[in-house]
Amino acid sequence: MDSLPDAIIQYILSHLSNARDVAACNCVSKRWRESLTYLRSLYFPRNSFDSRPGSYSSDTVVWKMLSATACLEELVVYSPFTSAGLASWLSLVHSSLKDLELRMDNVLDYQACLDSPSKLDCIAAAKKLKSLKLWGVLMANPPKWDVFENLLCLEIVGARLEDPALSAALGACPNLTNLVLLGCEGVRSVSIELPYLEHCKLDFYGSGNCSLSLTCPKIELLEVQGCSWIRVRETTCLRNLSIANNAGKHSTYDPGMLFSQLCGILIIGLLCDALGRVYMVDFGKLSALESLSMRGVQWCWDAISKMLEWSNEVKHLYMKVEFTGDLEALLPFPEVDFVEFFNSHPKLQKFDIHGAMFAALCQKNSLKNVEPGFVIPCLEEVVVQVRSPLNAEQKMNTLESLLKYGKNLKKMVIRILQMKSSHSSTDEFFDEICRLRFMNRKIAFEVFAFDIQLVFKRFVEQNNCIGWPLFTWNCSCRANLV
Repeated sequence: MDSLPDAIIQYILSHLSNARDVAACNCVSKRWRESLTYLRSLYFPRNSFDSRPGSYSSDTVVWKMLSATACLEELVVYSPFTSAGLASWLSLVHSSLKDLELRMDNVLDYQACLDSPSKLDCIAAAKKLKSLKLWGVLMANPPKWDVFENLLCLEIVGARLEDPALSAALGACPNLTNLVLLGCEGVRSVSIELPYLEHCKLDFYGSGNCSLSLTCPKIELLEVQGCSWIRVRETTCLRNLSIANNAGKHSTYDPGMLFSQLCGILIIGLLCDALGRVYMVDFGKLSALESLSMRGVQWCWDAISKMLEWSNEVKHLYMKVEFTGDLEALLPFPEVDFVEFFNSHPKLQKFDIHGAMFAALCQKNSLKNVEPGFVIPCLEEVVVQVRSPLNAEQKMNTLESLLKYGKNLKKMVIRILQMKSSHSSTDEFFDEICRLRFMNRKIAFEVFAFDIQLVFKRFVEQNNCIGWPLFTWNCSCRANLV
């Protein structure tokens, strides 16, 4: 390294970011110390000051390191800090800083948001920011921000928000193209009007009765969790849409657990009396939509039928809604006509169909309107979730119809959940699944089963398969036990 020109050393050291690495290099030589002036990024991990010797506070140490830089563009601080410390840092780097990420750690400290200036208020000094990410935020009062003209990306994770405070924060970022609000509590009504917004991910946890109004003519991707009333009127550019409301039940993606892990605050769990319900959706025509996901405990049937009507150009449809019905009544889905459904979605390529929707397509009269020449032209992959062997004949008829009329079908995945091996018709159902596979050898079958070891053990014995609990039916059909 000593033989290298100054420019090369400056280039190499400018790619350092971890504060501990920077501090170590600072002690090597005067030449190295002067080269660190050209750092572009600084990252302070959570434990940066756990074993710090000396009498300087963590705020002072960060300030000293920042004062040695000339053109810092990215600052990431996960270690504890004060509002006074943050204000002093940003006074040094505000002219060049483009990306700021802070672990605020004040989500349970209401007194901290009353301080003047608060940590949120201090961020106003970095007027040239392009990206702002905040973790563990309490936003009870509107932050004292001017307009961030250059800010394109705003992410807030693990937060307690009041409606006026959130509205004021979004109003100070008029040119956002990417908005992410994850694990946010306390929101009751959200109105977002951002003319350049393209990607938006919203996750509100609590009772699940939040309302959302979004006016963003350039929106391309929208993911919403925890809202019961949703209105998005300008949707000509919307290509990917996901709506879920899982309040009151634990799912794979649990905002409470995310908040606990990311903000370091122990949360035992979310226990809500109310189930997550979607009552009203208002989207207009979804002419550009390619992917639609609908998930939740309960949706009003009017909301489901409207979403299916508006999204007739969709290519990937994922449906995992357990019940329909209004207010407190949990009802099964009404019958869905098989032919009418697929005629209404001629471009559908992948169909993930779970529980209630599959049952609705398996009703006795669902296949009564099949006419000569009917085909499902674009369908290539079907994923089906089955929980009960009841009405096995109708379920098999629906699966056979998908195989018969799906002229381009290449893959079928069948997930069988919570089906007890003691049920009298379970063996029969699996015999039919096995028969279906052998009758359609050109289709790639995958069967995933849970809690039915006796049934699959029987299949292992019948097929002379080796390797329990995982076994394979030839190369195109496999069954996994979990």
